[in-house]
Amino acid sequence: MKLVVLAGTPGSGKTSVLLHTIRTLVKSGKRPAVVKVDCLWTDDDQRFGKLGIPVHVGLAKDMCPDHFTIYNTDAMLDWGASNNADIVLNETAGLCLRCAPYPDECMAICVIDVTTGPNTPLKVGPLLTTADIVVMTKGDLVSQAEREVFRERVLDVNPKCMIIESNGLTGKGAFELAELISEGPEVRDNMVLRYNPPLAICSLCTGETRVARKHHMGVLRQLDGFMEYRGE
Repeated sequence: MKLVVLAGTPGSGKTSVLLHTIRTLVKSGKRPAVVKVDCLWTDDDQRFGKLGIPVHVGLAKDMCPDHFTIYNTDAMLDWGASNNADIVLNETAGLCLRCAPYPDECMAICVIDVTTGPNTPLKVGPLLTTADIVVMTKGDLVSQAEREVFRERVLDVNPKCMIIESNGLTGKGAFELAELISEGPEVRDNMVLRYNPPLAICSLCTGETRVARKHHMGVLRQLDGFMEYRGE
């Protein structure tokens, strides 16, 4: 079985890219299944369901969606196997720019919106910098020069990635992406993350709602960049 983790910034067009790619995979004889991870609510399972493939939704709720994805990777693969899938496609909300939900034995895809500006690739972090494939969307809304600048910024932070320019409306790029997925690695036991999660949790992570600094413990970074540990 192959595992594909598709993440990216909100509103970048992840679901549309995936829908077109799934159609191509099915036509080529593959048996994909989709696990959609979101924070609070989604109806994308209805869109995927129209393609006649197995679909499962996971809501992270008060947990980071990237952490939720990592924690449930084994369960996703078991579910895919129970549905006779040969490719599990995990679309995750990917809202935390400090995390990256990519194991080492997966096809890691980052979807990013070109209209967000040329500096966006510098801000996304390991979600982009550790991806195998970077899918640039909405390029039809900007000039050729802007697309080229954006592409160079992507390569500045991830020089080894494959870049695909995609259009969620027309399906441009879906065939190329489906071919790369089909050639991707098989999953194995004892996968590890490509990038370490955040250094540690702080008291905000565990539910402390008071704002003043005196109420907080853990690994904390101050406004001037100084990092300290406060606690027992």
